[in-house]
Amino acid sequence: MALSPIFSEHSIDQFALMFNGRQINLNPGFQRNSVWTQSDRRRLIESITSGYPVPSVFLYKRNINGRLVYDVIDGKQRLESILMFLAIGRFRRDRFDVRLDLGDGFDWYDWAGIRKWNPDAAASIRSYKIQTVEVGGDLDQIIDLFVRINSTGKRLTSGEKRHARFYRSRFLKEADRLVGKFHRFLREQRILTPAQIDRMKGTELFAELLMSLHQGGPTNKKTSLDRAIGNESINGNTLTRLSREFVRTVGIVKKMLPELHQTRFHNSAEFYSLFLLVWQMDRENFVLADKSRNRVALQLLKGLSIGVDELREQLRKARPGKPAQRMFQEYLLTVQGDTDSSANRERRAAILKGLLWTLFERKDEKRGFTPEQRRMIWHSEENKLCSRCGKTLAWKDFSVDHIVAYSKGGRASLRNAQPMHKSCNASKGAR
Repeated sequence: MALSPIFSEHSIDQFALMFNGRQINLNPGFQRNSVWTQSDRRRLIESITSGYPVPSVFLYKRNINGRLVYDVIDGKQRLESILMFLAIGRFRRDRFDVRLDLGDGFDWYDWAGIRKWNPDAAASIRSYKIQTVEVGGDLDQIIDLFVRINSTGKRLTSGEKRHARFYRSRFLKEADRLVGKFHRFLREQRILTPAQIDRMKGTELFAELLMSLHQGGPTNKKTSLDRAIGNESINGNTLTRLSREFVRTVGIVKKMLPELHQTRFHNSAEFYSLFLLVWQMDRENFVLADKSRNRVALQLLKGLSIGVDELREQLRKARPGKPAQRMFQEYLLTVQGDTDSSANRERRAAILKGLLWTLFERKDEKRGFTPEQRRMIWHSEENKLCSRCGKTLAWKDFSVDHIVAYSKGGRASLRNAQPMHKSCNASKGAR
């Protein structure tokens, strides 16, 4: 059964009212304890007062004796921080202040001070909107989602012009080689047509992506790519590294989103933004290999695509957008006019990040089990049997195995540990 995401948004005032009305459940049985530091909470309030977007809040709607209750699947730390800052209910004792510039230079403010000395800022905070995603489905699906959430006569194209000017460029040649490697992927996912590939559109797109990897994010303008290719500013070793990162990222996208062509992100401009987000998440050590979590990501991208397409059709019929369509309106603005401008690319990246970033978890920084953990596991097992083959273990042949593989987000914790022969562990791999 599909999770059926529904996109909407709530103001901070609305969340506060829902909490006071006992409609927000911050601690469903599957939730974790609070883990944010005071610095994390202050940074969130700084972002809100500055008008920056924050990641979406995921909610699971239930009906309890005729009363709607929303279990918080993801966003607990953000909502708790807001309630603490506003000193609401049981969070009053955890209230805190933040160093802000509200027009008169930086100073420390708590909520009472803002309301007293800067009512305009207080009103802006209360009306600040947070994107929400409501999901439905059975409880097993919701728990699974929670566990996995803690892009003759014809004028030359720009790519053809670039190829003509810089055909000796190692950078451009590498981009062209990668197009050959992923020619089938580009066609099957409908990112580019065979005709576009033939006319160097694929080489242009891949060259831009390589340059973006080199710069650590979206390039400002395509002219900067011309200059970079022309002066050969990227040496051979760097280009090899960039190519390796590019191939790895394409591989991740292919596995994560095998039905990418069913979303609007098969469009080359939007594929560019999605590609860079996946690359960034991989560099940040996110777990991107779980099929169930990736299905949710695909559903969210489909939901965004449908919402934007419906809004575009609605506007064509001269019907204005609704408040609940705010995210779709903001995204639609990024794909109209100059879709490749730095401003549109950065805004598109922010929307995608807000949608997908908190859906995934990072791998445990500590990959292996400590000697202390190893001794604890050994002494906790009375029969000393291998969990894979069932035969007796000896200390010299004893190893600790991740029940959920490290590569799939498994933690080096006692709850995720099982005794195993070294040879059995080696043959098990990431299964």
